[in-house]
Order: sequence, then C-alpha cells, then structure tokens
Amino acid sequence: MFDNFITVGTQVLELFILIALGFICGKTKILNEKAVKSITDIVLYIVCPCVIVQNFIRPFDINMLQGLLTSAGASLCIHILSIVIAMAVFHDKIPQKNRVYRFALIFSNCGYMSLPMQQALLGSDGVFFGAVYIVIFNVVMWTFGVWLSSGSGSSVSAKKILLNPCIIGMAVGVIIFLTSLKVPQIITQPIGFMAGLNTPLPMMVVGYYLSQSKISDAFKNGKAFVCVLFRLIVIPLLAFGGMMLCGIRGTVLITCVIAASAPAAAATTMFAAKFDNDAKLSVNIVTLSTLMSVLTMPLIVGFAQTASQ
Repeated sequence: MFDNFITVGTQVLELFILIALGFICGKTKILNEKAVKSITDIVLYIVCPCVIVQNFIRPFDINMLQGLLTSAGASLCIHILSIVIAMAVFHDKIPQKNRVYRFALIFSNCGYMSLPMQQALLGSDGVFFGAVYIVIFNVVMWTFGVWLSSGSGSSVSAKKILLNPCIIGMAVGVIIFLTSLKVPQIITQPIGFMAGLNTPLPMMVVGYYLSQSKISDAFKNGKAFVCVLFRLIVIPLLAFGGMMLCGIRGTVLITCVIAASAPAAAATTMFAAKFDNDAKLSVNIVTLSTLMSVLTMPLIVGFAQTASQ
C-alpha cells in the first residue's frame, strides 16, 4: 500500500504544484476574474470534449464497451448513494445553507481534479471510463442538482443537459469508438494539442479561486468539516466497498474511486450564486475540501489499488 500511496501522492503533489502556480498568479494579479472565466469556458467548451474524443479514438473492443457500461452503472449508483446520504445527514434550519451542504456532498470535482489523475495513473483507459462518470455527473447535476439548488423543478432544462459540451463530446466519441472510425491525423493532432491543456489550465483555475477566498474562514465551520468528511472519505469508501461486492475490479474500479474521492465540485459555488444560496459558505467548503484532498486522495486511491489486487 505504501508504494501505491507514494505513486498517487506524487501525482497529487504535481497537480497541487500547478494549483500553487494559479494561487500565485491570482495573488500577483497575473490572473483576474475575467481571464479565469475565459479559461474556464475554454476548458469546458473545448478542452474537456477534446480529452473525451481523443481517448475514444480507438478500435472497437467488446471488453472496453462492457467496461464502459459498468462504469456508467457504477457512476449512477455512486451519485444516488451520495444523494441519499446528503438528504439524510443535513437538515440545516436555513435552506440556503442546507442546499449548499447537500450539493457539495453529492457532487465531486470529477472533471478538473479527476481526469488529470486518471490520465496520470491509468492512461487513456482511465479517461475512457472517467468520461462516463462526467456524463452521469452532468445529467444528475442539471436535473437533481438544479432542483436541489432552486427548490423547484421548473428550472430543470433538458436542453442544457443535451447541449452540455462534455455530453456532446461523449456522443461523438462513442460513435467513433463503436464504428472504429479512422480519424485523419490533421484532426487528431489539434485535438491532442487541446487535450494536453486539460491538466494545467483547470488546476490553475482552482488555484486562482483559492487565492481569492479567505482560507481561515473555511476552518471555522463544524458542519463544513462534516460535509468535507463525507465528500472525501465516506462516499469514496462506500463506493469502493459497493463496487468490490459487485465484482467490479481493475481500471473501472480505480477510475470511479478517483472520481468519487475528488473534492467538492467548483459548480457548488456557481450554483449557490445562481440560485441565491449561501455563496460564501460554498467557497469555504470547496476551499476546505480542495486543501484536504491533497492528503485524502492519495490515501483513498492508494488503499483502493492495494485492497483490490
């Protein structure tokens, strides 16, 4: 287990060096809010779909298809489990706070934090299966997440789900994979260039937002600690145990554990602001969970790798 911990810890440390770079750029004003929003749009609308498509450009393989379907089922079950726990654990008297706690517990940063680690630890197969987790994440977030944050189902939009860039990228990738379509190099090369930005840009964005938050506030809220404890430790361990009982092993197992062990989603703050919930609380939870994940992710993923062997 120690070797696995060192391997995962090294990868996480590399990511946090990039986060530190973004933090420094934020503090020195090299990055500002406008620039970061533009970078976020580039990552969301261009880089993330390119990463997904790039890893689906491969000959059709029935075993990989089975793994893809298994990953989809496991991802959905993990989100359902998270929803049940969130609804059972948090009953704050202030609805605006309650919604933030629940949202942060349910939704992990499975894009920004997970894909780079899946790529580093598991290669293209990790991203192949990890892409499905992101699709399930987006579907659940834009349905249940919107209902939870708004307190009403009227804000749920099928159009936003179908036109989500990662879901479009997944659809294109699946078509390429199922048909074994040979994509010319003049197209794959630019896709590869853009996909290569998936690690540095998201990590710098996370670092920038950390630089703009008052980190000391994140450590003063007991309920925030409970939320982060469930997000970083309880959920991934329960997910790991459930998948082991179901006979899921190998790359699919570790891919889902990585995604489930990621800190609270950056969307926690975006949804809190959009639906007039407690945005300051959301920043504190995202900050706290991101900082603590530098220790918990190596432990959880290293344990999963060792225990599943």
